[in-house]
Parts: sequence; structure tokens; C-alpha cells
Amino acid sequence: MRVNGVDSANAGADGESKPPAFQIIVLGAGGGPNEDNVTGILVRSTATNWAKGSVLAVDAGTHLAAIIRIFQESLPESIPVASSFESSVSIASNRAVRRASSLHAGVSITRRSNSLAEHNGHGQATPLQHTGAINPSPRLLTTGPFADLEVPFESVKGNAAYFMRNLISTYLITHPHLDHISGFAINTASFQHTSRPKRIAALPSTIDAIKTHIFNDVIWPNMSDEDGGVGFVSYMRLVEGGNIQFGDGESRGYIEVCDGLAAKCWSVSHGQCMRKHRSHGSGSGSTHEAFNEAMSRRPSQHAATPTNLQHSQSHGHPPDMMRPIDSSAFFLRDDHTGYEVLIFGDVEPDSLSLSPRNSQVWSDAASKINAGVLTGVLIECSYEDSQSDETLFGHLAPRHLIAELRDLAEKVKALKPREQEPSQRKRKRFSNGAHMREGLETRSRTGRTTSQSGRKTRRQTVSPATPVSLVSEDSVPHEAARAAKEPKVNVPHSIHETAQGSGNMSGPWGYRPLEGLQVIIIHVKETLKDGPEPGETILVQLEQAEKAEQLGCNFSISKAGASIWL
Repeated sequence: MRVNGVDSANAGADGESKPPAFQIIVLGAGGGPNEDNVTGILVRSTATNWAKGSVLAVDAGTHLAAIIRIFQESLPESIPVASSFESSVSIASNRAVRRASSLHAGVSITRRSNSLAEHNGHGQATPLQHTGAINPSPRLLTTGPFADLEVPFESVKGNAAYFMRNLISTYLITHPHLDHISGFAINTASFQHTSRPKRIAALPSTIDAIKTHIFNDVIWPNMSDEDGGVGFVSYMRLVEGGNIQFGDGESRGYIEVCDGLAAKCWSVSHGQCMRKHRSHGSGSGSTHEAFNEAMSRRPSQHAATPTNLQHSQSHGHPPDMMRPIDSSAFFLRDDHTGYEVLIFGDVEPDSLSLSPRNSQVWSDAASKINAGVLTGVLIECSYEDSQSDETLFGHLAPRHLIAELRDLAEKVKALKPREQEPSQRKRKRFSNGAHMREGLETRSRTGRTTSQSGRKTRRQTVSPATPVSLVSEDSVPHEAARAAKEPKVNVPHSIHETAQGSGNMSGPWGYRPLEGLQVIIIHVKETLKDGPEPGETILVQLEQAEKAEQLGCNFSISKAGASIWL
């Protein structure tokens, strides 16, 4: 459902629409080789209402250029703020409709916290200081991903700079490959008019790589506040699995990364390299014809790989030994509702990994699915199924993603009490609640035994009166230890193999364990060839495999400029 251009995400148990907890804006959806469409995502809690410091960037291969494009499309349709009686009425009406969409669902949202004004402690609003502004002309955006944002300038670039300097506080980096950090590195030149350093939040290994290979006064000036740098950037080193010194109850282990959002990080594997500092795990290319040919002649490294190699063993290999490349997966938690979203960096399947670590992420996710708080997963699927295992370069194809989701489904089923598995009960889960704005490719699901429109919601509103029971604080290490001992995920050789023996509409589960879970595909690599877009083929292959497996999840392919509400 849309209200004045804003999507309301889910229906509550009372049948009323509930507002989305997250807005996710896709700045870059691809995996190369086109440099203006590589991984870059913005995330905010909708309850923060575009407040100062309320936007989180997850990776920034493409960043400021994409923000400028959004303003180029939406600024011409903006409304001058309080410039006339008519515009004032229009603004008031616009806000009333948006507020009503939230209030009737039991969530009180106050528009405009710090977009253009801050309170001085006496209940009076004072204008923000805008460097370089002679006569600021505030405007209200009414269309596009930044709808309902008030901006101070008339120019596209002025407002883009304002957005980046004032609203984005933290850059959550999954791993240090160029297609995930190049935009950020170049954009640091515009941080000089900010009031505080921007934060890079990442695993220590990622920060070490950025310090050593990017901000080293050779590749790029040292923009950080360490080792005598300029001071535009500050580092936040995350603890894998969450820092139990932070948070309490369901939020224990999560650390605040921006206004309204907290994060917990797990490391995952993204391919392998022969020597330290050399890798073919990510790259920006998509076809890799010459490299593919060379690699296909090498003996496979996967057959002799131990299945339960621990992450702690991945460091300290001799220089001529294969070693895994680290990436990350982040759980982001909305402070206002307790809902979460899971965002992966580049990742390879556990079935091919030197250091299989996805299973520990799925163990954590399974408890959140059963609690009804995990609203969606953003994960890569770089190649079509025609790509061989030997030339995946640390990425996923549809057959591998389905195998990983099957692992997740098994964990969801294992955690669910036996009497709650069949369809006799109403499972506490969210409905099909990801709504994509323009630019996001979605397909309707078919072959369901139950209509989505007729299905009652299984998601409950999180409030102090109705706490959500997540995994207990002392059970996570046991889950991770168990996951490390589990066998690898079995990957079918093709979609055809997956479909065999799955005539039952509920598959082997007895029900669809991932019913309603939104799986949004990122990092699709372009082929630069005629024919269907790779994303279209990947989506078809995923949906065919899911139909056979009957997992219950819904797939979408992200597009640059899309706004996703979860």
C-alpha cells in the first residue's frame, strides 16, 4: 500500500497497516565493471525522520555521484518551504497524510527532527549553520528516495553535499575491495566542512587494509585521525559476533552506528588468495574472460579443502598457502521497533570455502526469523548458474544461494517447537512487506496455496509491552560452535537437480519455513553483452529453484536509485 508516495510495509495482527521500520536506498546495485553502479547502500530508521546523523552508509563503491543523481531527478519537483500560503498548505497536508499512516498503526512519528533546525534547549528552533550559504532557500522534496526531506539549497550539488555532510554519520564497510570503498575514498575531499569526523565501522582486518593500502599517503592521502592523518575519518573497530559489553536484552551485542540504528557483525569468506595482499576474490570485472580461461586450467582448490576449517586457522598461513579473504555480514537493528535487516558483503558458498562461516550467520538469523523480527536479507548473487564453480571468484550463483537459504530454513525448522511447525497455528511472522519504489525489479509469485492478500500477518509490533524473544545472550557462542562443526551445504549441480522429487507444495518441510522473508539481490555483475540482463536471468533461476524447494522466501533484484521499505 502507498500513502502519498510512501509505502507502508506490513499489516499488524489487528489487520491495520504498520509503517516500515527501515528505508534502504540503493546507490549502486552492481558488481562491476561499470564503476558508477557498484555496491553502495544507504539505510535509515524511518522513525528518525531524516534527522542529522540518521543515515548509515553500507559500503560506498558508488556514493556521492549517485546521491547527486537522486537530487537531479527529485529537486525539480520539490516545494519551497513556507514560501506561500499554498505551499504551506501543501506541506501541511503532505505531513498529515504521512503522520496518519504511522499514528493509526500505533507508532508515533514526529516529522522533521533536525533536518533544518535544532532545538536550543529552550524549546526554540534555531537554523543549522550551512557553510557557503548566502541565502538558503529551503525546499521540501516530494518524490524519489529522499521524499519528505527538507534541504537548504536550490542547487543539486549544494544539497547533495549537505546530505552527505550532515545526514550520513557512519560508513559500515563489509570488506576493503575497491568496488566497495572507492567512492568513499574519493569523496573524503568533501568532508572538510563537517563538524565531526566521519566514522568507518568495520572488522579490524578491514580497517587495517584501508589504513595500509588506501589512506597511506601513496594511493590516497591519510584522511584518518590516526598516524598523523588529516582527521576527516575516525575508525570504529567492530567485534565479531557482537560486543556483549554493549546493549541489553534483545539488543545485547549491538553497537550504535547512527541515530536509530545499531549493528552486529559476523565475518564471512569471500574467496581465496595465494599470497597476502593479493586476491582474485572480488575484482570489478564481470566477464573475466582471460582470467577465467587461465583459472579453468588450474586444479580445483575445493576438492581437497577440509570441510570444517576454523576462521582462527585462516590467519598465519605460509606465504605460498591458500588463505580465505574476509568479508562481513551485518545485522542492523532498528532501535524504535526491534526489527532487523541482514546485509551481506561479497560472500562465497560454504560448500566451496576454505573457511566456511555462513552457517554461523544463518544460525543467528534463524532465531530472529522465529521471533518475527528479521524483515529482509540483502545478499549478493553475482553470476548466473552458467558460471562454473572454478570461476566464481568468491561469489554466489543461484544454485549456491538456494543451498545457503536451505541451510537457513533447516535452522529455522530446528529451532521451532514441533507442535508449531505445521500450518495449524498462526506463525508470528511478517507478511510480504518489502515494497520497492521505481527502479526495483520485482516479480509476482505464483503457485502459492495461500493468497498473500488473504493471508493474515504473522508479524507483531515490537513495543515495551510486547517484547520480542531473541536468542538468549549465552546461546550465540554455542550456536556458532555448532555451526562450525556442521557439514558443508550440499549444492545441486543445476536447477533441474533441485526440482527433482519436490512435487509436494510444502516441499520437505511440511510448511514454508522462510514464508514472507524478503531476499533482495545485490552485486549482480554486468556482462556487457547483448541479450537479457543478468539480473533477469538470475531472478528466473532463483524463483524456479525456490518453487521446487518451497522455502517461502520472495526474491527481488535491486536497481540503482531504488527505495526499499522493510
